[in-house]
Amino acid sequence: MKEALFESEGRTMTMDEIKRSDKAMLVPKDISSILGCDPYSINVQVKEDKARGVNSFPFPTMLIGTRVKVPRIPFIKAMEGNVE
Repeated sequence: MKEALFESEGRTMTMDEIKRSDKAMLVPKDISSILGCDPYSINVQVKEDKARGVNSFPFPTMLIGTRVKVPRIPFIKAMEGNVE
């Protein structure tokens, strides 16, 4: 219930909140403060990457229509330095 309240407030999430979350997928707003950039910048980079067939991030990203999604568990592992 706490995550639902947090998401509705429209703020970015901390790493601890991401770890405790049960969300399977994150959105740029969730991870932007951890990456130190604007959510829009993440959206633009993912869209450019997909058009070029590359991935500039150390974690997987998904483009579903115009929406950008990031799998939560691979994001956590990448931020902890456990990149495969």
